[in-house]
Amino acid sequence: MNKVFTVLCIIGVPVSVAGAILHWSAVLMFIVYCLTIIALASIIGRATESLAIAMGPRIGGLLNATFGNAVELIISIFALKAGLISIVLASLTGSVLGNLLLVAGLSFFVGGLKYKRQSFDDQEARHNAGLLIFAVIVAFVIPEVFTHEMNDRDTMIISIGISVILILLYLAALLFKFVTHRGVYQDKAKPDENSQEEEEPEWGNIKAIVILAVATIAVAYISEHLVDTFDVVGKTFGWSELFIGVIIVAIVGNAAEHASAVMMAYKNKMDVAVQIAVGSTLQVAMFVLPILVLLSLIFTTSMPLIFTWPELISMVTAVLLMIMLSNDGDSNWFDGAVLLAAYFIMGIGFYFI
Repeated sequence: MNKVFTVLCIIGVPVSVAGAILHWSAVLMFIVYCLTIIALASIIGRATESLAIAMGPRIGGLLNATFGNAVELIISIFALKAGLISIVLASLTGSVLGNLLLVAGLSFFVGGLKYKRQSFDDQEARHNAGLLIFAVIVAFVIPEVFTHEMNDRDTMIISIGISVILILLYLAALLFKFVTHRGVYQDKAKPDENSQEEEEPEWGNIKAIVILAVATIAVAYISEHLVDTFDVVGKTFGWSELFIGVIIVAIVGNAAEHASAVMMAYKNKMDVAVQIAVGSTLQVAMFVLPILVLLSLIFTTSMPLIFTWPELISMVTAVLLMIMLSNDGDSNWFDGAVLLAAYFIMGIGFYFI
């Protein structure tokens, strides 16, 4: 799979540049840009993982937290610059739904077809459940309730305050997990026979940093042009901005990470698969989104932390469903089928809005 992504990068980047310069068909370039960004996201993930192994678990955790959603963050920044606020919020909604329903669902389903019963750390699942309830239900729903009759200025002030709180709590969660309580709750878990095996980084530090920098620059360049195709693509296929954000942008921004989670589940490494799905959701809700709210202040149009009711209800449903199915630290293919069914039902709904 890594070789496929590498080849796709080698072909996709120059084709993307040529297409942008020569103004090729917007629909054609939309497809090229999406495939190239997916491949670049895989390269960024591999470079980050190499640095994480070389620098140790604490710095590695910070790197994974920072670059885990780098592609989606970059796409969203250019969409903000273009004033596409609804697409940005929709893409973040799609990321939450995609991680909790599509990625976790596929992981449970694929892993469950091979193993009748799979288990993961239930203590970690309950810890993440609390953060999910806070980040999505408390921090996203409460602003909509309290700002319903407020003016734009007051709504933005509340959004900024909530964003700062989310970022601080996210940093506190990293401190809790990687510093003050690192390994505290692992004593109850069954020791992993492979935990003592020393991992070898795929690339050296310098090579990984160079690759990470080049891939990030390439993603930034292609993302800017990808955003420019949204209007034409939407009109061509009859897609609304909400559908483009919730389904298309969310899947493109997280595709490589999604594939990794499913592969981990197939290998019966469910702790990793669940952490990718839930951890990425928490990154989006508690770090990426608040950062975008604060960054929007430098652009012409500011982005308040206000979602539409279909987005809010979908995210709350996804959180509650994921918590109910994962709190026992046990999964099977039918749990995966339930999560996937919920994702497709919501996808149909967003398509016809």
